[in-house]
Amino acid sequence: MRIAVAGGTGMVGRHVVDVAREEGHEVVVLSRAAGVDLTEGEGLDVALAGVDVVVDVTSTATQDAQESRRFFDAVTRHLLAAEERAGVGHHVALGIVGSDRATGGYYVGKVHQEQLVESGAVPWTILRATQFHEFAQQLHGQVTLGPFVLVPVMRSEPVAAREVAERLVALAVGRPTGRARDLGGPDVRRMVDMVRAYARQVGDRRRILAVPLPGPLGRGMRDGSLLTRAGADHGTTEFEAWLSTVTSEPRG
Repeated sequence: MRIAVAGGTGMVGRHVVDVAREEGHEVVVLSRAAGVDLTEGEGLDVALAGVDVVVDVTSTATQDAQESRRFFDAVTRHLLAAEERAGVGHHVALGIVGSDRATGGYYVGKVHQEQLVESGAVPWTILRATQFHEFAQQLHGQVTLGPFVLVPVMRSEPVAAREVAERLVALAVGRPTGRARDLGGPDVRRMVDMVRAYARQVGDRRRILAVPLPGPLGRGMRDGSLLTRAGADHGTTEFEAWLSTVTSEPRG
């Protein structure tokens, strides 16, 4: 099968590419390096020639709701239009568990992305997953106050990016199913504990403080809105297994 991966150089995308190739599929990575600009739609018609399915794992580094919405609006519309022209029979998108419950910020764009996919002409599957183990790494040092590292008060159900990729590829080679079962991690944890563990692993001795974020997004992070519900599937790789692979890099 010929599988195109949008966001194939990113955190999850790299795993999707690896898993698909390991299973013997031909992979087309939709990236600027390959002459594709997803936000402008350039290069898509050529790249999608002969493609059977597109897996969209694109992301953007913003917490601004409008920026997130603009990004996912542009990327999703360009992908779906090009897929329809090329006769692609299946669009698989990665969503976030609880993005419609913990509203605000980045999640605004993800909800909009799902709405576009659901209303589009290309048969689709959407897999919602919880935050990846790497989320603790992303949050570490993102916001600081003097000698302190600040992280949001948050309950998380971390899942391995590799396991998410494996599920995405399994869905991609199957028939479009609409909403797939959500995928979460093996247990629920406090984000501050995860960031503290990551900091110890990389040799950062700064104090890690949990700060409640205001508004619906902050409330959703605290009240479990971002956790799976009954009927979800769960990965088996625990946070400590991922953490053990992180190279220690002493920081200031």
